[in-house]
Amino acid sequence: MFCPQCGQQQVSGVVRFCSRCGFPLDGVSQILANGGMLPVYTPSEGGKEISPRRRGVRQGVILLLTGAVLVPILGVLTSFAQNSTFLEILVAIAAILCFVGGPLRMLYAAIFEEGAPQRAHFPQPSYAPPAMPVRSPLQGHTPASLPPPPANPAGAWRSRPKTAELVQPPSITENTTRLLEKDESKDR
Repeated sequence: MFCPQCGQQQVSGVVRFCSRCGFPLDGVSQILANGGMLPVYTPSEGGKEISPRRRGVRQGVILLLTGAVLVPILGVLTSFAQNSTFLEILVAIAAILCFVGGPLRMLYAAIFEEGAPQRAHFPQPSYAPPAMPVRSPLQGHTPASLPPPPANPAGAWRSRPKTAELVQPPSITENTTRLLEKDESKDR
């Protein structure tokens, strides 16, 4: 497989990134494995139906939110009623059912009910390049499926510096000795 960005030939078809430019090759290998077409993943049959676990959690949330609305309304009606014994019992039952039953329903669904079915994962076979037909020099030139990798001319590269030609700096003692010789010549 060749990198579509820089043309570098890859070591194997399972490489995730190009070794030269770092281009992600996951999608390229999938396109090559499917004959040039992007793979289409169709949802499994019954994909619109929610799982029993999710339905149970949703029922518990709805019960809890219903209690958050229903109990205050019943409490206000109880305060305005003259004979409110029946309404007080109704408020207590609604509060217990909604505020205790809702979280218990969610907990039961999360622990004991079946979740969504797992999608079947079919691993992609590794890509093997097709065998290239052998051309004789007498046949006409046919265009290749991928362009050849770009070749950088040797003149474009900067030459290495020749370190042997560098002049070594004089030592510190030589410079100090010269300064001392100048001072002695001034004294005479």
